[in-house]
Amino acid sequence: MSTQSTQELPHPRVGVAAIVRNEKGEVIVGKRMGSHGSGSWALPGGHLEFGETHFACAERETLEETGLEVKALKLVTVTDDVFEDLGKHYITVFVLCERTDAAKEPKVLEPEKCESWHWISWDELRSWGEHQEDTEGTYADKKLFLPMIHLLQQSPEI
Repeated sequence: MSTQSTQELPHPRVGVAAIVRNEKGEVIVGKRMGSHGSGSWALPGGHLEFGETHFACAERETLEETGLEVKALKLVTVTDDVFEDLGKHYITVFVLCERTDAAKEPKVLEPEKCESWHWISWDELRSWGEHQEDTEGTYADKKLFLPMIHLLQQSPEI
């Protein structure tokens, strides 16, 4: 422990990420902008609000960010994500969700936070995760948000 008092240290926050699949088993990922992890790929999600369940948060954040109405189904895993260089610590709760309207596609509703949404297979995401050190080749623009890297390490299959 450093010489800082615990009152000076930032408190961990709770993030919730929605794993939304289509009929092909692909998941929605978006390229983050304007916050920590800018330029990396992540699932829809955000901060858990006071009194909100993680299921309700996954449903709310997905609707706010993509316009998709989803039903939260189950807790997949929880990751411990420390962004040392930023002094941020998150506990991220990953929730499997299903779309209530399978024909509806995601839209960028928060352009200051997300550049675009794409359907990506789980196998492709795993491949991105295995090549995070590639800074100039095929995977240079496929950096994953730290909680996504931890999700792939903990849950190789969804």
